[in-house]
Amino acid sequence: MFLMRFDMRAPAFGSAAPAELYAAALEMAEWGESNGCMQIVVSEHHGSDDGYLSSPLVLASAIAARTKKIPIQVAALIVPLHDPLRLAEDMAVLDLLSGGRVSYITAVGYVESEFEMFGRSFPGRGKRMDRCLTALRNAWTGEAFEFEGRSVRITPKPLTPGGPGLLMGGNSVAAARRAARFDMGLLAQGLNPDIEAIYRAECEKLGKPPGLCINPPPQTVASAFVAEDVDRAWSEFGPYLLHDAQAYARWMTSGTAVTTTIAASVEELRALQGVYRIFSVDEAVDHLRRNGLLLTQPLCGGLPPELAWSSLELLAHEVLPRAAA
Repeated sequence: MFLMRFDMRAPAFGSAAPAELYAAALEMAEWGESNGCMQIVVSEHHGSDDGYLSSPLVLASAIAARTKKIPIQVAALIVPLHDPLRLAEDMAVLDLLSGGRVSYITAVGYVESEFEMFGRSFPGRGKRMDRCLTALRNAWTGEAFEFEGRSVRITPKPLTPGGPGLLMGGNSVAAARRAARFDMGLLAQGLNPDIEAIYRAECEKLGKPPGLCINPPPQTVASAFVAEDVDRAWSEFGPYLLHDAQAYARWMTSGTAVTTTIAASVEELRALQGVYRIFSVDEAVDHLRRNGLLLTQPLCGGLPPELAWSSLELLAHEVLPRAAA
């Protein structure tokens, strides 16, 4: 009935050190498995001043080691930044370690400075994405194949036949067409109401059955918290939520995701009643009953673990039992 996402921001103004936040994320993942969490999500970005998670497969591995059954998703994995052969190896090993529990939302990326950092072509990222996806699929057969003029073979084979689960992430026509071409489902971002129709039309054109297509409504609540005193919570949580919102907004100058906001203050962010929400217990129960799922980001913007835990405990002990009644 809820999921948890971790991106591990740790801004300089925050009271929690990065090591404390990483330890808390692992504790929360283990706790979540026993308290109704449906999935744990980790993200990827590079070179961020606030230390945004740059190695999602490492964190996913640690979470897999602390849990037994809960699905884990890397969303999104910026595939063109990686060497696809090494990526195929790491993903195969993680698939074996996790018992096939780790899936991926793949994306071409949208932050140009990340491509500069790794010496990749930003304009050419779409073509590189195609080459990387082809290499991943070939790699997970366990057989030798040709890659950039070399004969290569990736071992070990993943546990999951054909390799870990992959969805295409994106909101563009190119992303929809790429998803169809590579027999992948599509996770869009609620900004293009026609994206599912485009995806299905491309699947039909190619003679392929469409996969899962998710296009959440605009202003979907993606970072939800629960508090007994909502006003007080906004005063305590608000600076961290605002940092997260503004950091994404600086990256997303073209409005490419649901987390984009123009809020200049905590008060403005609260007034938007959008992506970032702090619910009372009654409001959270109503949201769950209407939507069936609560999307949480416990350590959003480097939120101190003690504040994050207060929200999670209310969710587990007050909201979930009432929503299920």
